[in-house]
Amino acid sequence: MNEIFLIKDQLEKAFYGCAWHGPSVIEVLNGISSDKAIAKPINGAHSIWDIVLHISAWQNAVFRRLHGDPANLTDEEDWQQATDASEAAWAKDLSDLRQNMDKLIGIVGEFDQSKLIEKAAGQNYSNYFMLHGLVQHNAYHAGQIALLKKAL
Repeated sequence: MNEIFLIKDQLEKAFYGCAWHGPSVIEVLNGISSDKAIAKPINGAHSIWDIVLHISAWQNAVFRRLHGDPANLTDEEDWQQATDASEAAWAKDLSDLRQNMDKLIGIVGEFDQSKLIEKAAGQNYSNYFMLHGLVQHNAYHAGQIALLKKAL
C-alpha cells in the first residue's frame, strides 16, 4: 500500500468519519445551528464558527502549498470572524469547509509520492510532515468543537 493512499485515508477519516480518535470534524458539527456555532460558551475561547473558518483556511493553505504557493496566512486569514450570523451564512461556510477538503483530498490522491520528502512550498518542513499535520490539526479541532458543543 502506498503512502499517498494512507495519508488520503487519514485525511478523509479525521474529516468525514470512522476516525480512531473519535468523532470527525463533520460528525461533531452535525446538528449545530448558526446560533450555537457563533456562541462563545467558554470565556476567552473561539466559537465553533471561528474554528470552522480556521480549519477551512488551513485546508486551503495546504492545497495552495501543494501547488507551489507558500500560503503564509496572516492573522486575519488564520482566524477569520463570521460577519453574518444567519443560517444561510453558516450553511455556506460549512459547504466551503467540505469543498476545501474535497479539493484537497483530490490533489492528495494525485500527488506524486516522491514529492512527500520535498520541502512544502516556502516552509522548513516536508510535504509529508504538512499532510500528517493537517490530519492532526483536524483531530485537534474536532475535539475543541466537541467540548464547545457540550458547553452549550
